[in-house]
Amino acid sequence: MLSVMEHHESHLAPVYVWMAGGIDSAITRGHAEVDAVCSRPLGAKLAVDLGAGFGMHAIPLANLGYSVLAIDSSGALLDILDSHVGTRSIKTIRDDLLSFKRHLDGPAALIVCMGDTLTHLTDRKSVQGLFGDIAESLEDGGTFIVAFRNYASALIESKRFIPVRSDADRILTCFLEYDDDGVTVHDILHERHGTGWRQRVSAYRKLRLSPEWVTQELEVKGFKVRKEQGLAGMTRLVAALR
Repeated sequence: MLSVMEHHESHLAPVYVWMAGGIDSAITRGHAEVDAVCSRPLGAKLAVDLGAGFGMHAIPLANLGYSVLAIDSSGALLDILDSHVGTRSIKTIRDDLLSFKRHLDGPAALIVCMGDTLTHLTDRKSVQGLFGDIAESLEDGGTFIVAFRNYASALIESKRFIPVRSDADRILTCFLEYDDDGVTVHDILHERHGTGWRQRVSAYRKLRLSPEWVTQELEVKGFKVRKEQGLAGMTRLVAALR
């Protein structure tokens, strides 16, 4: 089984924009989410986007007025983001999101980790360490926003097969296998080649994190947490540093 980084770079990155319904559609959804939960900055303020991908939230944050540090492990996705930056104040960094602190020159007003990125970490200790680093990196009164899927309750039987997206030339389906602490995601991609179809299969492991556990860990680090409904069935937590 591939690591999360290997799986995304080799298997999903080439079709990630397609998975999201196209970059314009994805950024429109990102704008709606950013407008709903992020206040407009007063003056020059830094926002950090952990797992920024092709910029679904980084671009809307920059449009709102933030200077954005966009961090992702995928060079392919950051290349797409770079091609859409224009005159926006966005700096892209290819690195593990757990290393984000080394790229900061000062405290951030806002840190976001969206799109189920949090569950890609290898273990709960890594999540706890990330939350500690985020608390240390925010300015007084700063905000951390995280969105993730709740895998705490296991799907059973045929419900473990999840259609992601399909069109005339491409079909992506996920199959889930659960263990005590995680879920192995098998991404099954069929692509049309000439008169036939080619199948590619790759798998990686995600953490099973409940909103209750994540909330508790954020509160331990000094956050006041508000739970909301996020995009596409995700849980969104808005955590204000007390």
